[in-house]
Amino acid sequence: MPGDAAAGAGRDAPSLEGGKHYDADQRRRIGAELRALYEDGASIRDLTRSTGRSYGFVHRVLLEAGVTLRGRGGPRVRRAGRGR
Repeated sequence: MPGDAAAGAGRDAPSLEGGKHYDADQRRRIGAELRALYEDGASIRDLTRSTGRSYGFVHRVLLEAGVTLRGRGGPRVRRAGRGR
């Protein structure tokens, strides 16, 4: 459902047409919108569901927007007594 994942961040993801090519200005605008959502906590998978675009498209647009991507799988928990 478009916008569901991004709605948790308080805004809607842009509605994008699958398979459409976007020019540089459009990609910058889309990148800025996706960046704001990603930085508010939405995952790339959340953004793919809310925009209808592929993982690769969203990933590439975020990188073009200068986003430092988070690591996979959430926070790591250090356990006491491991000696590291």
